Amino acid sequence: MVREDGKRNFVLREEDGTETSVFSGSMPRQAALKAARRLDPAGSEDDAKSDAVEIRLREKGTDKVHIFDAWAWNSSAPEDKPGWMEGKITKGNVSKKGIEHLDE
Repeated sequence: MVREDGKRNFVLREEDGTETSVFSGSMPRQAALKAARRLDPAGSEDDAKSDAVEIRLREKGTDKVHIFDAWAWNSSAPEDKPGWMEGKITKGNVSKKGIEHLDE
């Protein structure tokens, strides 16, 4: 369901069908990128991509489940970072595999 601000809510589904975290975004990929940043990060992007994890995001209010391969890695913070930011940040990326429809 689309909110007034144009964003949609997506729920992270585990393999057993339980739903845990909620991520919002105007597109499914935007929510998937937020979910990817919560994965255990690898040392570099190349290492992380080889260890991609499948994540499933169900769009709230629908039976659509968006399936992505996701990976995360540690990177150096930018030079113009704010004072509160640490020296390392976690970056993430995703690759869409497809959409499934629930039969529930």
